[in-house]
Amino acid sequence: MSPYTGRFAPSPSGPLHFGSLVTALASWLDARAAGGRWLLRIEDVDGPRTVAGAEALILADLERHGLHWDGEVLHQSRRTAVYEAALAQLQAAGRLYACTCSRARLAASGAASGPAGLVYPGFCRNAGHAQAPGRALRLRIDDAMTVGFTDRLQGPQAQCLGREVGDHVLRRADGLIAYALAVVVDDGEQGVTHVVRGADLLTSTPRQIFLQQQLGLPQPAYLHLPLVTDARGDKLSKLTRAPPLPGGDPRPALHEALAFLGQPQPPAGLSATELLERAVRAWDCNSLPASPGRTWAGTLTLATGP
Repeated sequence: MSPYTGRFAPSPSGPLHFGSLVTALASWLDARAAGGRWLLRIEDVDGPRTVAGAEALILADLERHGLHWDGEVLHQSRRTAVYEAALAQLQAAGRLYACTCSRARLAASGAASGPAGLVYPGFCRNAGHAQAPGRALRLRIDDAMTVGFTDRLQGPQAQCLGREVGDHVLRRADGLIAYALAVVVDDGEQGVTHVVRGADLLTSTPRQIFLQQQLGLPQPAYLHLPLVTDARGDKLSKLTRAPPLPGGDPRPALHEALAFLGQPQPPAGLSATELLERAVRAWDCNSLPASPGRTWAGTLTLATGP
């Protein structure tokens, strides 16, 4: 059995768009070319952002485009106890503390801005607040802590977590688990060895690696793809109201996604299954464009919605 395990982890906040397809296809191709497994995870840990019916649309679109996953679909919303156990492990190691700071206080603090937003000034780090409902839990980061890794596409990366991120929230004041913790725990439990995702998450990776180290979890290999951007240079996303994938024949979208990824174009006239089989055999990570974002002027409609 191949040691490769990859995954695709969309949030059910809307249907898939072309940018989603690019990421899903690249992740699927990388796994299948390695003879590995490809898992599907629904990242619905943030319940208020979940849109009714979105998950069914996502699953249907993946199947329609021939991107079939292995095993059962994992849902973060059903895994709160697992995340709480990870928090307990961090608490026992002295890595957590309660925080009473509001967003308004942080905004007025004059804190420096980093890749994750405002760098937390540490107001509550040594305050000794009791952990109670309505209070966030923050991860204590050593001031000089620097984490580095080599991305398979973007190359060497390094980030001083203490200076550029600060102590960040792992459980919000409303009780919801932060994405940073959920994704690390899920990847570890599912045995994910390779993560292929968008470059917008590149600067989040050092934080996740630090958490992996604290929880005793293995570090996957990372590959961060260029983002698909619209004519204004904005990332295609559900927040920018990117249009959903067109219905019907999936082959035009698959051809466009392969072209965006710098992969050879299979001959015209193939079925979707034959097209994907050719794409797996021809998959070449060295042909991927390494720029963080690319405006795509293909034949699909990539303009934002009204």
